[in-house]
Amino acid sequence: MIRRIAVGVWFCLVALGAGAQSFTLEQVLSAPFSSGLQAAPKGGRFLWIANQQGKRNIWVAEASGAADTAHRVTSDDADDGVDVGDAVWTPDGEKIVYARGGDFEFPEKSAANPAMLPQGLEEDIWIVGVHGGDARKLAAGRAPAVSPDGATVAYLNNDQVWTLDLRDANAKPVQLFHGRGELGSLLWSPDGKWLAFTSGRGDHGFVGVLSFADQSLKYLDPSTEIDREPVWSPDSGSIAFVRIPPDTSGIDFKPRRSAQPWSLRVADVKTGRGYEVWRAHEGPGSVFHGTESEQQLFWTAGGQIVFPWEGDGWLHLYAIHTICVGICPENDLTPGAFEVDYVAFSKDRKTLVYSSNQDDIDRRHLWEVSADGGSTPQDANGGHRGDPVSPRALTHGDGLEMIPVIAPDGTVAVLRSDVRVPIRPAVVGTGGELKDLAPQLVPADFPGSKMITPQRVILSAADGMKIHGQLFVPASAEDGKKHPALVFFHGGSRRQMLLGWHYMDYYSNAYGMNQYLASLGYIVLSVNYRSGIGYGLNFREALNYGAAGASEFNDVLGAGLYLRGRPDVDGAKIGVWGGSYGGYLTALALSRASDLFAAGVDFHGVHDWNLELSIWQPAYNPESDPNAARVAWESSPLSTMKGWRSPVLLIQGDDDRNVQFSQTVRLAAALRAQRTPFEEHVFPDEIHGFLLERSWITAYTLTADFFNRKLKSQ
Repeated sequence: MIRRIAVGVWFCLVALGAGAQSFTLEQVLSAPFSSGLQAAPKGGRFLWIANQQGKRNIWVAEASGAADTAHRVTSDDADDGVDVGDAVWTPDGEKIVYARGGDFEFPEKSAANPAMLPQGLEEDIWIVGVHGGDARKLAAGRAPAVSPDGATVAYLNNDQVWTLDLRDANAKPVQLFHGRGELGSLLWSPDGKWLAFTSGRGDHGFVGVLSFADQSLKYLDPSTEIDREPVWSPDSGSIAFVRIPPDTSGIDFKPRRSAQPWSLRVADVKTGRGYEVWRAHEGPGSVFHGTESEQQLFWTAGGQIVFPWEGDGWLHLYAIHTICVGICPENDLTPGAFEVDYVAFSKDRKTLVYSSNQDDIDRRHLWEVSADGGSTPQDANGGHRGDPVSPRALTHGDGLEMIPVIAPDGTVAVLRSDVRVPIRPAVVGTGGELKDLAPQLVPADFPGSKMITPQRVILSAADGMKIHGQLFVPASAEDGKKHPALVFFHGGSRRQMLLGWHYMDYYSNAYGMNQYLASLGYIVLSVNYRSGIGYGLNFREALNYGAAGASEFNDVLGAGLYLRGRPDVDGAKIGVWGGSYGGYLTALALSRASDLFAAGVDFHGVHDWNLELSIWQPAYNPESDPNAARVAWESSPLSTMKGWRSPVLLIQGDDDRNVQFSQTVRLAAALRAQRTPFEEHVFPDEIHGFLLERSWITAYTLTADFFNRKLKSQ
């Protein structure tokens, strides 16, 4: 059976179900989500983007950390789904160029319009002064890159590179050249005489450069492999880049622990000739896996390339001299059993500041290390390597510090969160103390003091693998009685939920929702299942995961059994929810273990792998590998529908660019055919990670009401 209820009625039901709750869903999602932190190239300023209840604006504050210096420089005041991103400083630190509108995850797609604005939406580039005022639209396009002298902005529009003179308010856009492939990664040379870019061409890709002196275009050391992640040398004479052999295995969402090794190359921009500096070893680390940072390679003042590699099974930063040409061992700058995720580079090219889960695997803290790691150029010629420089902890404690930036004067700023308050910008003091740049943005009625401190738990999957999770236990569950419980699965699957508010907007909302569900009296278990990040290469590239066998179902079962075994949980009232990959695991839980999971909420989940694979690999053809297609089908919830008896709520936007809307259409049809009870809510023109704040509020309100009716009223 299918149930549809007016949204207004649903809101009333949730209010009744909440009883004497101390905070509302709107309140727990009211604090701003901050992203895009950047230090000005001159002076002592930082910018970031604050999304407060769907209104996205650029903010600026001084490096002093004084809260009264924080101010908004743009003035978007509507929850209209218009996203803001790609913000960059002009070299003098007095203006900001940014993109507004468009899809920043899938920039090749047209702008989504979930608010159904009659005029539609376009993706445009804007400029605004650092002190605010009227922003000025420059041109249609995205991904702006400002020249070192501040005179010109290069950008992408209609799959081509364009430029605009910033000195002339009446200047017209000029197409720089005609290029093939998917163009991106626009990088000006330090001297401003060249523009580098990447050209993705499916099974191969190039790094190109354009000379402004003679308007010549060349591709550097072209090959049949995929070249990406370019970085300029300090003297503008060379570019280092990553070269990756194409994956010809024919199926995504499968373990890749080894492959033909990737390499680092350096090319001369005048001649285009290149050479190999370093090659990954066979085995672990032979598949390129980058950090979370936008920039992957760093060319140091000492002539080394710093790069990410997981040769020992953990993602670290390594350094190699550009003059080595295969004769030097790589230098591990960050040794240990932990993962590096975000990296910042000082303006003098001598220092790296990075966030990692070193010594605290379910949190993030900041560390600092010399970019050259104690090595000298003489080491490259066979001399004795200098004493390695050990990383130094900059922050520690029960909070989370992620995504650092370094100002020209060495001041470090970071996006930080904790159990109670979502991610926000702060400066880091010499003793590791953190000073928020704009604490006034958190609403006075934000219920941070009422948040539950999640407990770290390590549970056993059905096959014995140890799985980390965060357990939210409300005070009301300490009454000696049995209570309803919920399991939450994040998406990705390359994600890790943490012991505090998350650094990605989608999962920040999910953390807030788990806090809200706990406030309603549910015991909530958030599960970091296999194939996620944070626990090393072998955990991420879990055997038989996803379309290759759904081995994560062992973790699904383990989570349900863990809750059922707790004395404070009613084993007959365990629900499950999640989005995207978490929606996939929710559907898998309900189709394979309805006796364990009594109800579920599936946000835009994958239900047939053979359908989903075509998004990420357009050339995928199930008929070309029938055995792989069979395994993918058997790993899909639709293959085990006969066992699905528990009720489910299906939620998705029909302009989803990550998971086809047809995934939910097909599941709903299958549920309807076998008379399994389900409810549904569709957001017309909404995307995967809902752009409208009101979409999140509606979806989460329906979720809470659904669980209240299915697990509390029985």
